[in-house]
Amino acid sequence: MSRREKTWWWIAAVVILLYCLFPIAWIISLSFKGPADIANQQFLPTEMTGENYSTILTGSASELFLPALRNSFGICLIATFISCILSMFAAYAIARLDFPGKRLILSAALGVAIFPVISIVTPLFNLWRQIGLYDTWLGLIIPYLSLTLPISIWTMSAFFREIPWEMEQAAQVDGATTWQAFRKVIVPLAAPGVFTTAIIAFFIAWNDFAYGISLTSTSAARPVPAALGLFSGASQFVDPTGSIAAAAVIVTIPVVALVLLFQRRIVAGLTNGAVKG
Repeated sequence: MSRREKTWWWIAAVVILLYCLFPIAWIISLSFKGPADIANQQFLPTEMTGENYSTILTGSASELFLPALRNSFGICLIATFISCILSMFAAYAIARLDFPGKRLILSAALGVAIFPVISIVTPLFNLWRQIGLYDTWLGLIIPYLSLTLPISIWTMSAFFREIPWEMEQAAQVDGATTWQAFRKVIVPLAAPGVFTTAIIAFFIAWNDFAYGISLTSTSAARPVPAALGLFSGASQFVDPTGSIAAAAVIVTIPVVALVLLFQRRIVAGLTNGAVKG
């Protein structure tokens, strides 16, 4: 490319980067503003304060935020683990075996992934109350699997298709059973794809709001996105914007940390098999 073309590409990249990062910077700025400083419509706070963070970590909002943070970590990790285990077996069967309805399974998984969540929340709410799963971890883990399993199956099946069939056959020739070949040969080779799938599934479960707000009513199982919607000020005249912004920053930290720590694995997993030969 010419120098002029490179300059335009750099300008476009900077504009896109600023467009994407401005909302995050605005939330961080709000989290350091006091109640009287939020309405001034300025980007930077006139006087920085950590009052909002102390409110949600040790103050009046800690009883709402900290249990929700614990619930989100526990529920999302369990849902991600189950989703990865189930999607590994399903993806292996789709990639390696020939059976009627294989394409239908992938189509059904895609249909479930694009199905609107809000349309099944009400019947699920009534069912969960009748069978005793309302406001429990299990009552959220099961719906979260419906969010994470379709994308996990799609993503992981693409990785299993790229693994040479001859490697599994060679292991079986050496005396390994089908299960041993799968566990000791296929799974290690598909580790980048499994890792990428786990991170994507965790993000999907972590960001859910509809199930969290509809299927919980107490801090026993309420996740963080639902808890943020229940924040309130010290009185009806106090706006909890600063506390909500501080909580949003803390909730975003695990996601950013995962991306920064494992960005090489994520990129390698997403681009694996994109170019053959």
